[in-house]
Amino acid sequence: MTSLIITNAAIMTMDGARPAAEAIAVSGNRIMSLGTHAEVMREAGANTRVVDAGGGTVIPGFVEGHMHLFAGAAELSHLQLFGTRGFDELKARTEAYIRQNPGDDLIIGEQADYVIISEHEPLSRHHLDRIVKDRPILVFSPDHHTAWANTLALEKVGLLKGKKLGPGNEIVMGPDGLAQGELREGEAIDPVRKLSKKGSRDRLGLTTGGEPDPYPSKAEFEADLETMRVGLRHCAAHGITFVQNMDGNIYTLELLEELQRRGELTARVRVPFHFKNFMDIAMLEKASQMAARWQGDMLCSGFVKLFMDGVADSQTAVMIEDYANRPGWKGEPLFEPDRFAAIATEADRRGLQIAVHAIGDGAVRIVLDGYEAAQKANGRRDSRHRVEHVEVIHPDDIGRFGKLGVIASMQPPHPPGCHGLPLEPYLSNIGEARWQWAFAWTALRAQGARLVFGTDWPVSDIDPMWSLQSAMTRGRWNEAMPDNRQSLHQAIHSYTADGAWAGFMEGRTGVLKEGMLADICVLPVDLQRTDPTTFKGIRPRMTVCDGRVVFEG
Repeated sequence: MTSLIITNAAIMTMDGARPAAEAIAVSGNRIMSLGTHAEVMREAGANTRVVDAGGGTVIPGFVEGHMHLFAGAAELSHLQLFGTRGFDELKARTEAYIRQNPGDDLIIGEQADYVIISEHEPLSRHHLDRIVKDRPILVFSPDHHTAWANTLALEKVGLLKGKKLGPGNEIVMGPDGLAQGELREGEAIDPVRKLSKKGSRDRLGLTTGGEPDPYPSKAEFEADLETMRVGLRHCAAHGITFVQNMDGNIYTLELLEELQRRGELTARVRVPFHFKNFMDIAMLEKASQMAARWQGDMLCSGFVKLFMDGVADSQTAVMIEDYANRPGWKGEPLFEPDRFAAIATEADRRGLQIAVHAIGDGAVRIVLDGYEAAQKANGRRDSRHRVEHVEVIHPDDIGRFGKLGVIASMQPPHPPGCHGLPLEPYLSNIGEARWQWAFAWTALRAQGARLVFGTDWPVSDIDPMWSLQSAMTRGRWNEAMPDNRQSLHQAIHSYTADGAWAGFMEGRTGVLKEGMLADICVLPVDLQRTDPTTFKGIRPRMTVCDGRVVFEG
């Protein structure tokens, strides 16, 4: 029986055999038919719901190719500092938040960009001390790889006088021999974050890859379920029907499994095992166990996530040549090349997909070398290994994505100048000679790479429409740069069909076609007749996942 018909629509199917239609019918959790209004309405029954799209675009549900669901949901309640400029505005926003949240033991701020004070004066503990002295505060950069703490927070965790840390992590010290307040990467940041009595279960899949110990009480588990519900509602409200999470552990999957049991899982979710650099290679057995236990259409595992480097803004990304404004410094990889190659080879041997955060061209090369070593050791297979971000790439490595069958998982919000991001310190750090090889979408496509789009939420705003706008309208930093703007079809394809392929779900979702799972996003405007500079903030009228209406606006 046909349960839903959407008609009077400009349907972009992402199916090359039938790219457009004006109506679509759903039966159960499957797409039953596509065609003209007259053709599809023949499928209507007495109990069929008919939705008039009013000429708006209908596309496959968005596949969010890279995000952090649990942590992103938890951060929605934190101090939000996106777009804040100057000390006075920082002070006003922070004080207003404190008045509304007087009981917080640790004040956590999000989305403070690297030039929040000014391009010439970095944020420090002294700025934060002038705002709040009697409570610890921790303020995160948008990329979450840098944070700033006040003096009290640093004193409480014994970091004010510095501490020796592992590769890629740093407590920035001042000329007075004390910490300036800037903390780079997790080993420096996490001790301060642990001051929060709310716990950090939402971040365990990112920080350790381990499980909560002790296991949460029933009340804590229910609280975490509610956090997940908040995140899933946020996804559904933005037309997202398939989440490829980029951190994970068993606990994350158990929460989602319980929501599925209760009929409350409103998006498909794929969760990895997060392999950290302090782990032994034998820990990949946990990834294999997760892959075997969770392999459904709505909830699955089956891949391993790693970090190879940090970010270019804090100069923790790994470069082949020195940073332009820091001679002698290239960054430090979190895995030595030989060790990563061994891990990649073993994960590949187990049939696991691999996804690695690699931002600098040096990190990208280490990852590609590791994938090539795995392919030589195990033979070529349909592995669909991924490189996450690929912010800077050496021209010699661009063609290797296509040759090795490696996915370029990239985020349209991330190029400086997009999404309200400042140009500095990024452009000065990498240097003008590397600008043309930064976020090289056009070059990667031209040489056979498959691009998968996402936002890295909560690093960037979750809104896929804003991401489409950035992908289609991205500017150039100088006249020598190539044009990296994407067409509407390219951008949507990378956000739907290509994302489904990256998650081994092609043939089931990502395309609107008879027999496919019914994952659908109904938009209120015809995108093909809408100026892409106005896409930001366009919200779905309806989101359908697995045949269920999970959001109506």
